[in-house]
Amino acid sequence: MNTHKIKGIRPFSAFIDACWNESYSFSRLIKDIIAGITVGIIAIPLAMALAIGSGVAPQYGLYTAAIAGIVIAITGGSRYSVSGPTAAFVVILYPVSQQFGLSGLLIATLMSGIILLVMGLARLGRLIEYIPLSVTLGFTSGIAITIATMQVQNFFGLTLNHVSENYIDKVIALFQAMPSLQLSDTLIGLTTLLVLIFWPKMRVKLPGHLPALIAGTSIMGIMHLLGHDVATIGSSFSYTLADGTQGQGIPPILPQFVLPWHLPDAHSFNMSWNTVSALLPAAFSMAMLGAIESLLCAVILDGMTGKKHHSNSELLGQGMGNIIAPFFGGITATAAIARSTANVRAGATSPIAAVVHALLVLLTLLVLAPMLSYLPLAAMSAILLIVAWNMSEAHKVVDLIRHAPKDDIIVMLLCLSLTVLFDMVIAITIGIVLASLLFMRKIANMTRISTSSLTNSNKGLLVVRINGPLFFAAAERIFAELKEKGTDYKTIIMQWDAVPVLDAGGLNAFQNFVKEAGEEKHIVVCDIPFQPLKTLARAKIAPIEGQLSFHATLPGALKETGVD
Repeated sequence: MNTHKIKGIRPFSAFIDACWNESYSFSRLIKDIIAGITVGIIAIPLAMALAIGSGVAPQYGLYTAAIAGIVIAITGGSRYSVSGPTAAFVVILYPVSQQFGLSGLLIATLMSGIILLVMGLARLGRLIEYIPLSVTLGFTSGIAITIATMQVQNFFGLTLNHVSENYIDKVIALFQAMPSLQLSDTLIGLTTLLVLIFWPKMRVKLPGHLPALIAGTSIMGIMHLLGHDVATIGSSFSYTLADGTQGQGIPPILPQFVLPWHLPDAHSFNMSWNTVSALLPAAFSMAMLGAIESLLCAVILDGMTGKKHHSNSELLGQGMGNIIAPFFGGITATAAIARSTANVRAGATSPIAAVVHALLVLLTLLVLAPMLSYLPLAAMSAILLIVAWNMSEAHKVVDLIRHAPKDDIIVMLLCLSLTVLFDMVIAITIGIVLASLLFMRKIANMTRISTSSLTNSNKGLLVVRINGPLFFAAAERIFAELKEKGTDYKTIIMQWDAVPVLDAGGLNAFQNFVKEAGEEKHIVVCDIPFQPLKTLARAKIAPIEGQLSFHATLPGALKETGVD
């Protein structure tokens, strides 16, 4: 079946390819159900922990995993991606939720979805190819450090009167609060963390998140018997339903349709143009990060499975998910690399696996919500610490520092520092600009002039070959060097067969070179490739009798000078 295309975009491409164009059998369905349940077990505690880390109640993480998980799986362009809340967004979402509340966060998510949709329609799906590895590693490692720092308070049960947005002040405040450390929370956090670290070494197919939570909750039970109070989801979060019913922890109901700007607890939120303008930078950050992470995830999954994703369709799907989810309480979602790779390893064959994972989250809301309220916050923090460690990809950072060129190391460390100390958008922007400038310098330095053996000083003939692009960063230097070389020669033949690009800067430098040579010298250019030839023709550069001429080949140029 051929799907309808919109300017080269295939809506619902992954779902149609995997479930319609290919025969979808009962055995594949069983594999998808098993994979979906496996990923769901991982996603449930992660979704709650990430929502808490983002500054909202844990049920909103579950709503995100459920609603966005279904929508993006069906409408996206990667058949194995599992979408939901991810750790990368925590550093963006937390400040928004603190300043604008849940309503502001949902509206920013809706705006980011619209931006992603526009990016997909504009066919910007190849975006990931233009972001250097040093930039990606730098800002993801910086985000990981920030997330880990944010978990210290709950992990140790610290009492903080005020948490500064400035990273340095935040670290200082955490150190100053260490005397308030709670032994019970610390034991719970350490137990959960140790189980998460050592569980994979046991090579058990069951994901370690559930056993880790059980272990942490068991320690909490012992602490309660010994008379120690422990912060839990139930003791830290409350809810109010539409009928006025109030409760602690997570409400045992399915996500309800609601306008983000009319939430029951949004009394202090003022929907206005000024508010939308204030949320726009955060929404743009969410969209850019969502695009980068989802496309990066799709590329990784392609490498694991040998299948090919549709990048523009994936952006469309991510946009649809982030537009629809806020109307059901869902915060920002994107493809989660860890959950998606677990999906592949569990045997998934189509987006049905991601849909099953989302349905399991919905079932959990209905059946297990009261039990989830007993989960300790220290255990949630331990899960996020592991997520932060995995996200940091420390082994890749170390490998890059040991083996990569100096320019890449500088870019990575700068991006990491700017992400931690300031903002991810600033880090990515400066990182890409710096990486681009360093790359241009490197390419410019590769452009060289070599003197040919055909040079004949007795006849006043200089034959040179230019190797490399004649663009703005290299052309001035090249023609200045050529001017110096050609001081004692009447005729200069330039062979351009190794000049792939001539831009406006190179064209201007060439024209200045010819002008400065004047009538005293004869400039001959030969072996011109298509792009430089097209640029010269577009600029209407014509031969000048006795000053400038062009030839298709070097022998032709030599014949004109009488040296052949």
